[in-house]
Amino acid sequence: MSTHADSTQVSISNPKHIAVIMDGNGRWAMRKGNQRSDGHKAGSEAVRNLVSGALDLKIPYITIYAFSTENWSRPKAEVDVLFRLLAHFIEKELTELKERGVRVRFIGRRDRISKFMVSQMEKMERETNNNTKLSLTLAVDYGGRDEIHRAIDRMMEAQQTSNTPWSATDLHQFLDAPELPDPDLVIRTSGEMRLSNFLIYQAAYAELWFTEEYWPDFTQETLARAIADYQKRHRRFGKIK
Repeated sequence: MSTHADSTQVSISNPKHIAVIMDGNGRWAMRKGNQRSDGHKAGSEAVRNLVSGALDLKIPYITIYAFSTENWSRPKAEVDVLFRLLAHFIEKELTELKERGVRVRFIGRRDRISKFMVSQMEKMERETNNNTKLSLTLAVDYGGRDEIHRAIDRMMEAQQTSNTPWSATDLHQFLDAPELPDPDLVIRTSGEMRLSNFLIYQAAYAELWFTEEYWPDFTQETLARAIADYQKRHRRFGKIK
């Protein structure tokens, strides 16, 4: 079951950039009588379905919420599992992603992540940098408010060496990945209906699509349903059409 706004006009094109909040791993596992860590493992496999679906449908940009700034408040054992799974994802998927033409980048803070993990992230970015079929961005130790705060700090620092007045729109160039287009569609699994501090600057005019399916159950068919619904939306961006 999905929830969406009413539409009045068909948008025939695919979204260029899809952002995904991968929610429900722990609840998926607990419903099956398993540990929360089992849900996170299953969730990492669902990322493969997302990537395959994006490649098949020729979606050029995907951004996924892998670890938020608020996730540090979870039990240390669970945080450790999440980062072990990220390291495993990099080790296991790097070769295949390179072969399939996927470029990987990371956004978020890196000062609170282990040096080993940062080195693995940088390796993945470096070795996939020239790929062009799909740009996959992983938000790790990321929060939308934190990103804006850091962007303002960078903008103010740059302003000290520039005599040019700054406007509100100039903030965009100081975000973590200013070259990424704003997301057209935000998908969230597990039935929750909020952005949870994800791309709150960039997603100002994104279409939102929610499903009650937990993230480990996400398939290419789920992605296709979300895109089909998006294509029925009427995007006005504050204008009258």
